[in-house]
Amino acid sequence: MNKFPLVSLVKIKRARNFFFNQGAVPPGLVPEFIVRSWQRSLINGVPVDDESREIPLLTGRELTCAKEESRDLLNHSLPVMENLYEQIIHTSSKVLLADASGVVLHSYGDPDFLGRTRKVSLLPGGIWSEGIRGTNAIGTSLVEQEPVVVHSAEHFIASNHFLTCSASPIFDPFGRIMGVLDVSGDGRVHQPHTMALVRISVQQIENQMFSCGFEHDLVLHFHVRPEFVGTMYEGIAVFSQDGKFLAANRNALQHLEMDRYQAESHCFSSLFNSPLAAIFDQPGQFPRPVQQLRTCTGITIYCRGKTRLINTSKIPLVMGKPVSASPAPLGDAERKPLLEELELGDLGMQKLIARARKVLGHDIPVLLEGESGTGKELFARAMHYSSSRRGGPFVALNCAALPEGLIESELFGYQEGAFTGAKRKGYSGKIRQADGGTLFLDEIGDMPLLFQARLLRVLQERSVSPLGGAELYQVDFALICATNRRMRQEVEAGRFREDLYYRLNGLLITLPRLRQRMDRLELARTIIAGLVPFGRTVTMSKGVMTLFENHPWPGNIRQMHSVLRTAVALLGYDSEITVDHLPEDFMEQSSLQADASPLREPDAQRLLSPPQGTSLENMEKNAIRDAVRECRGNMAAAARRLGISRNTLYRKMQALS
Repeated sequence: MNKFPLVSLVKIKRARNFFFNQGAVPPGLVPEFIVRSWQRSLINGVPVDDESREIPLLTGRELTCAKEESRDLLNHSLPVMENLYEQIIHTSSKVLLADASGVVLHSYGDPDFLGRTRKVSLLPGGIWSEGIRGTNAIGTSLVEQEPVVVHSAEHFIASNHFLTCSASPIFDPFGRIMGVLDVSGDGRVHQPHTMALVRISVQQIENQMFSCGFEHDLVLHFHVRPEFVGTMYEGIAVFSQDGKFLAANRNALQHLEMDRYQAESHCFSSLFNSPLAAIFDQPGQFPRPVQQLRTCTGITIYCRGKTRLINTSKIPLVMGKPVSASPAPLGDAERKPLLEELELGDLGMQKLIARARKVLGHDIPVLLEGESGTGKELFARAMHYSSSRRGGPFVALNCAALPEGLIESELFGYQEGAFTGAKRKGYSGKIRQADGGTLFLDEIGDMPLLFQARLLRVLQERSVSPLGGAELYQVDFALICATNRRMRQEVEAGRFREDLYYRLNGLLITLPRLRQRMDRLELARTIIAGLVPFGRTVTMSKGVMTLFENHPWPGNIRQMHSVLRTAVALLGYDSEITVDHLPEDFMEQSSLQADASPLREPDAQRLLSPPQGTSLENMEKNAIRDAVRECRGNMAAAARRLGISRNTLYRKMQALS
C-alpha cells in the first residue's frame, strides 16, 4: 500500500474551504501533517495569494556561501541527484537539494518545466522554508522531520498549486538534519513512484556519510537477511573502541527497534548478545565474513564488522611484507594499485602501461581519454603509486560533480574571512593539498572557461593564490587529467581553451573500451578475487565465461564490477558463479544484442541426424556451443535458433559446464 497516496483535488478544495472558513478540517480529507502545516503557515502570516509579494532569492555571493557551508552535503548528494534525475527525465520534473534552512543549493530539471518553476523561485538560491513559503514539501519536511508529499492545492500559497512535490530530510550519522532532497513536478503528470525514488536516494546519501569520519571507530553493517549486508538497505551502526554507541543510520535503528535517543544510552554488549571482540577481532580475515548475531530483543541479524585502522600484525605475510589478504575490488578508490597490476594479458593495455611508465618522474602531464567506466581514475592512481611521488598524496577532484560556484574554492582554496560563511581557518584547496604528490582532475572537459584561465596560470607559474588572499604558495605536483570527451573537438568547438589543452596534453593515453580488450576473463577473475573473503575461491561457469566474452559491455569495467558484485552477493555459499547468479538486466541486455535468426537447416540436421559414431549428447553440446558462438553470446537468439526456450538453454549450458 502506498504510504503517500495523492488526495483528490476535490477533497483538497473541500479541506481548504473548511480550514479557511471554519478553522478546522474534517478527518480524511487531507493528511494530518498538511493541516498542521496550514496552521503553522497561518500563524507565521504567510499570505495565501502572493502574486504581488516579492519572492525571496539569495544573491550569487550568498548562494556561494550557503554552498560552502553545505560542502559535505553537496559532495555526497550530487552524484545521487544526477542518477535520480536520469530515472525521471522527461516527466516535467525537477530534482532539488536544499540545506537545513530550506535554501535550494542545486537542481536538475527538464527544460520544458524550468520556466514555470523559475516564476516561483524553485531554483538554486530560492528560499523554501515553511515560515516564508508556507506549506511546501521542502519546508514542511524540515519541520516534520519526515518524508512528505505535498500535492497541488495542499500547498498553502496559491501560485504553487501547479506543483506536486515529494521530499525527504537527509540526516547525518548522528541524527542531525543536513538538508532535504526533493522532486517537484507538474501535478497533472505526477508519477506515483516518485516518493519511493526520493527515499531510496536519501538512503544512499545517508549511507555514504558513514564512509568517512570514523577512522578510529568500529563500524557494524547488518541486516536480518544476509544477502542485504553490503547493500543500501543494510543497517549501519558505529561504536567506539570500548564499545560505546556513537552513530547509526535509520535502517539500523529500525532493526534495533529503538530511536536514536534510546540507542545513545547503549553500548555494543547491551545491544547484542556477543562481545565486541567476537565481531571485530578476527585475525587473517579481511574483509571479515558475514556472521550471525542476536540483538537484545532476540532478533537474529547477519553482520560484518569493519575497522579503518587495521592491526597489520594480523595480516598474512608474503615475502616478508604485509599484504592485503583479499585484493580490493578493481576500481576501489582506497586501494593502492601499481601499473603492473593492470597488466592482465591485453596487448593494447600493455603498450599503454609501457608508455605511462616512461613518463613517470619527468614532470610530463598526462591526459586520459576514454568512455565512462573504463578505469581512468584507477589508471591514474596506478601511475601515482608506481612513481617516485607515491609517498605523497593522491588528490582527486571531479570537475563535473561540483556546481560552478564551488569549483573555484574547492580547487584554489580560500583565506579566512574570504566571504561570509567561510570556514574560520580558511581552506587550502585541492592544488595545495596535492603538493608533493599527484593532482587528478577528472572530467576536465567540464571545467568552466572562467576557471580554465586560472588553472593555466597555476600550471605555468607553479604557484597558487587562494580566494581572498594575496600570498602566493609554491606547489609541486604531478598532473593527470581525465575525460570521456574528445578534447580536440572540445577545443575546436570553443568549449575548452587551446593553450590549456596543450599544457595538459603532454602524453595522451586513450583507454580502450572493455569490449575491445582481450583480457576480459582475467579482469573478471581479478574483480571476483577482490569481492570474496580471504581463503575462498570462486570460479565462473563456462556459460558465464561465454557470456562475458561475447557481451558488448556498454558500461565497461564499472558495469562488470557491478554485475560481479551482485553475482557474488547471490552466490551464498556456492563456489561457482553460474548464469542464475547474474542480474536480470544484464541478461536482458545480452539477449538484445543481436537480431533473432531462424533455426538454420544445418543446425537442425546436426541435432536430428548426428554423424555415425557421435552420441546425441555430444551432438547437443556442439550445437549449443556453435549457436551461442555464432549469435555472439545473444542467448535469446541462440535459443530461437535451436528451437528451445531461453531458460532451457541456460539449464543446458550449466550442465555443459
